[in-house]
Amino acid sequence: MDKRVLTVLLVGLILISLLAPFSGLALLMLVLFGSTLAWVGWTLLRTLITGNSESSNGDV
Repeated sequence: MDKRVLTVLLVGLILISLLAPFSGLALLMLVLFGSTLAWVGWTLLRTLITGNSESSNGDV
């Protein structure tokens, strides 16, 4: 559950950074947002297929 809360908070912070006016690092934020969406999509897909959201390489 803690990972979910942390993920939601991080995605929220990324969205705030993307929408912040006069952001000097807007392109970097777009890349970060895209990679976050890909990571979340991959995790959801892996969970749907295997039924297990835990990483198989032992990461906690």
